[in-house]
Amino acid sequence: MGLSDIAAGVEVTAEQRDCGVATVDETDAPLSERLAEYESVLPCDAEAAATVVDVYAEGRAIGAAARVAGIAPTTAAKTLHLLGEQVTPLGPTARDVIRDWLHGDLARTEALELTGATEREFALAAYVETHDPIPDAREAVAAELSSGLGEGDDPLAETMSGVSDLRES
Repeated sequence: MGLSDIAAGVEVTAEQRDCGVATVDETDAPLSERLAEYESVLPCDAEAAATVVDVYAEGRAIGAAARVAGIAPTTAAKTLHLLGEQVTPLGPTARDVIRDWLHGDLARTEALELTGATEREFALAAYVETHDPIPDAREAVAAELSSGLGEGDDPLAETMSGVSDLRES
């Protein structure tokens, strides 16, 4: 077989056919349906979890999201944590104290005193330290909880001046 035999059916055209991009997008399903498969590991039912995510994604506080969903604020915070949000009520040093308490290096009363946290904050911080977010559930809510920014995008970029703005007057 020669080169002419191989190229026998090849044509050159002026236009390229756009086939599009093949995608599988399950975000058309309601959020409560996407969260239903994780209901057994979430601290509330899928409907309440979807409500918490929707209200929180609007920019409202966790307490407000909990009230709308009809659950306790701590339950809403636990739900958001399992869905990949950063909701720990304590700073890095206090989280280290919580870890020391969890490892048995400190008494609970001492850890509570050192963190300066309330009972509720302490309990939530301990939950966050002992429960990892659910990776697949994180993907289920990614569209709702994303800021719309790509990695490396700065939400305040418009407010900053560049080097070219530093001209002498």
